[in-house]
Amino acid sequence: MDTAYSKDLLIQVDSDDNIIDYKTKADCHKGDGLLHRAFSIFIFNADKQLLIQQRSAGKMLWPLHWSNSVCSHPRKNESYQQGIKRRLMEEIGIETPLKFLFKFQYQSGYENIGSENELCSVYIGQYGGQITADPLEIAEWKFIDISTLNQQLKNNPEHYTPWFKIEWQRMLAHYNHELDDLN
Repeated sequence: MDTAYSKDLLIQVDSDDNIIDYKTKADCHKGDGLLHRAFSIFIFNADKQLLIQQRSAGKMLWPLHWSNSVCSHPRKNESYQQGIKRRLMEEIGIETPLKFLFKFQYQSGYENIGSENELCSVYIGQYGGQITADPLEIAEWKFIDISTLNQQLKNNPEHYTPWFKIEWQRMLAHYNHELDDLN
């Protein structure tokens, strides 16, 4: 079981990102889920390969599914920027500048266990140093070529988290030029 579920107070919001309340991580993900703030980070290396992670087996939702570089939530009294900086260090042991791309809302249920119901901000960045993945968060990680990733998503979409698939398609359709701006 994801140990962070018992202690984090997340930021429940309305569809305009106005704060409604603060709820535990578990409460935010029960049933159909409560709409709450989240962020997704896409880290590329100098060869324009994307860092993807396989979520640990201990995750309540989508365990052992592949996803983007880092995904999490700002906590109560924490800005997006503070949450992003914290989770980059906690999950993969890095600091790097990021650029905001877009925000979107989605809801997706996982089996009969719970749901994501998030207003998610998506960021992009580049990093060329060492990755130190937290084994409690990440089972495996790798850098992957865009063409290889696209083929794997086409052939085996069930191996990937729903938010990652949505974000990746939107990035390819509207933000592909941002990859060129990373260097």
